Amino acid sequence: QVRLVESGGGLVQPGGSLRLSCAASGFTFSIYAMNWYRQAPGRERELVAGISSGGTGSSTYYEDSVKGRFTISRDNAKNTAYLQMNSLEPDDTGVYHCKVPNFDYWGQGTHVTVSS
Repeated sequence: QVRLVESGGGLVQPGGSLRLSCAASGFTFSIYAMNWYRQAPGRERELVAGISSGGTGSSTYYEDSVKGRFTISRDNAKNTAYLQMNSLEPDDTGVYHCKVPNFDYWGQGTHVTVSS
């Protein structure tokens, strides 16, 4: 069955960087788009980045507040999606989840805290 395991979160100072990973199993990873969502404390979950299926040349989407700071990518050989987060801000704090748009499945997420 579908399984997504997020990792790479932690505590980082403003301006710092983190790289989140999403290890996928139970389905043919390469043929599905992947999204990263964020749920900040007291706020609704929001889509922050997405990447289409395929390999090199996949199209990407970014929510306005993360454009130029976050980069989504995928390694189909490793069945893994990534979210490189640079110039982190306190408003980036939250639980980050990866998700396949086609499946009604959420992993446990990984916590990101941006604080001095």
